[in-house]
This record gives sequence, C-alpha cells and structure tokens, in this order.
Amino acid sequence: MTETKRGVNIVWIDVLRVLACFLVVFAHCTDPHTAQFDNNYPVFLQGCAMGSLVRCCVPLFVMMTGVLVIPNDMRMGDFYRKRVGRLAVPLVFWSLLTPLLYFVYINYIHRSGSMSLDLTSFSAEATINKLYTFIFNFNYDTTPFWYLYMLIGLYLIMPLLNAWLKSAERKEVKLFLKVWGVSLLLPMANIVAPLLGYTGNYGNMGLWGVCDWNAFGTLYYVSGFIGYVVLAHYLVRYPLEWSRGKIAAVGIPMFLAGYAITFGGFLKMQEYYPGNYAYLEIMWLFTGINVFMMTFPVFIAVQKIKFAPSAFVSSLARLTFGVYLCHFFVVQVMYDVYATLLPGIPAVCRMMLMAVSAFTVSAFIVWVISRIPLLRKVIA
Repeated sequence: MTETKRGVNIVWIDVLRVLACFLVVFAHCTDPHTAQFDNNYPVFLQGCAMGSLVRCCVPLFVMMTGVLVIPNDMRMGDFYRKRVGRLAVPLVFWSLLTPLLYFVYINYIHRSGSMSLDLTSFSAEATINKLYTFIFNFNYDTTPFWYLYMLIGLYLIMPLLNAWLKSAERKEVKLFLKVWGVSLLLPMANIVAPLLGYTGNYGNMGLWGVCDWNAFGTLYYVSGFIGYVVLAHYLVRYPLEWSRGKIAAVGIPMFLAGYAITFGGFLKMQEYYPGNYAYLEIMWLFTGINVFMMTFPVFIAVQKIKFAPSAFVSSLARLTFGVYLCHFFVVQVMYDVYATLLPGIPAVCRMMLMAVSAFTVSAFIVWVISRIPLLRKVIA
C-alpha cells in the first residue's frame, strides 16, 4: 500500500496514483496526434479532444505529494537527503539512458520517423550533447522529466511550507488558497492583455513586473504547483462534509465546464495563433483555472469513495514512478507499431490502444527492474 510518514495505508491514494499515472501516459499518446494540426485536422481534433480530457493528470500527482509529505517532523537536512536525494539517482540514470535508447531506435530499428521527428536531433553528435546538457534542463527525449525538476523545487521549499502548515489556522490556509486561486487566472490574463492593447515592455510580454531582467512577478510566490500541495493538505486535514450526491452535483458540471474551456480554448488558440506553440499551450497549462476545475472534482471524488484494499492496485501503485520515468520512449514505439500495423484505424482508437499498451509495457519493465537489487534506486 501507499504509506504516509506514519505508516498508515491510504488505499485511495493507491488508486489515485495509478489513475494519474495512466492519464499521464494517455496524455503523451495524444501529443503526436495533436501535433497534426497543420497536416490532418480531423486527427488534430481527436488528439485535442482526448488530450484536453486528461489535463488533470499532473496536478493529481502534485496533490498526492501534499497528502504524503505534509505534515512531517523531519529536520530540513534529513528531508532534503530523503526526498531530493531520492530523485537525483533516477533523474541522472534515465537522462543518460533515454537519449541512448532513442539514438539506437531511431537510427537502427525504426528509420521511418513516423512521428514526424527531426532525425538530426537523434544523430550521434546530438545524442552526446544530451548526455551532459541534462544538468541544465530536459530535452525532447526526456520531456516528462520537466516534472522532476519542478518537483525538486517543491521539495526545496517544502520544509518551510511544512512548518507553517503545522501551526496555521484553517482560515489562514483558506486565505492562501484564495490568493492562489487568483493566480490560476494568470493564463487567461496572458490571453486577454494583448487583446486589450498591451504590447509588453521591451518586447517582453510578461505581466505585473515580469520583464527581461525580472522573472518574479506579483503573484510568482503564491502561484504554480505549490497551491496544489496546500490544497491537498487542506482537503485531507479538513475533509469536505459532502455527500456523494453533492460531490456529483458540483463536481460533474465543474469538470465538464473546465473541459469545455480547455478543449474549446485550445481550438481557438490554434485558430487565432497558428504555429505559435507558446500561445497554443496556454489553455493546457496545469496551473490554469480551467485545469483546476477538472482536477478538484477528480481528487475529492476519489478521496470520498471507499475502496477495498487491493494487493494488485497497491503493487501497481508502487511501480507508477518508474512508469513515469520510462513511458515516453515506450509511447514512441507504440505509436510506430500501431501506425504500421493498423494505419487506418480512427485516431481515438489508436490513442487508446497506445495508452493501454504503453502503460502495460512500462509497468512490466519497471517490475523487472524492481526485481534487480542494484537497479531499484533508478525507479525510486
């Protein structure tokens, strides 16, 4: 079972981990289809519809961190050694291995590049470059690892957050969440401001103090993923006294409204800003109000359901971090497999087959690794 720092099993967190991990895999299965907006609009439309549906995946992972890590009684140094240190080995290992896997696969196994990849990005020279520049940031091969860099950042601030949350009154935490709620409107503000004539400063379109020499705007310190950590802590410390009927009555319309904004907004951004990937992604940002509207109902619904303990789900939950680490390469392979074997099937069907296959294969790979003592640390 997934355990808290007190060693108490949390069955619903097991379920949430498996669900969130599968949704992450599914999200990456939609990406190559969404990227077809210049070539095949029906495929783009299906990819956009399915990709928009699963945007709650990453916020759910972050909220689980809030449940499992806060509060704790660890000293700051011990916390850093346990949490940050635990991420360092997998990050280094998979940042080195994944580009090598891509190099071999793209150049020697599957040369067609059916995912419309730039093959020069997988040359020997480019691969060698990836093997040391990961210390600065992720690359295409390790795209999902942006989450690890972000998570390390959360861990660095978490001891301070933990100290405050242990002593904060309920109304104080609610006030913080209200301010964070305002920050969820930032993506919308970035869309509205140019429409109202805002042209930025010196070419930088940042808002409220953000410019070329300052990345830290007004809401910087109370925005982003930290709010999901605090929200999860709040919902566990002060559970909503809602019936299942009320959760459904509030949660279903809220989720559907968030999905409509996400899907419809993504289509509009593609229409208004064709080829502008930065603007195209605004409606898919995990820290936007629309994605929050999809995340909150899923979290409280899973929290409310009384799940029976399951050894299988518990075992699968323990594999999810490893699945996250290795699935992106597996998704590439699955895309090529189904594009070759079943080229004529609808994109929605292909995405579903890819997601199930990639999740299953990735879980099996991680299970095998977990059986090898010397490699267990690479899947945390």
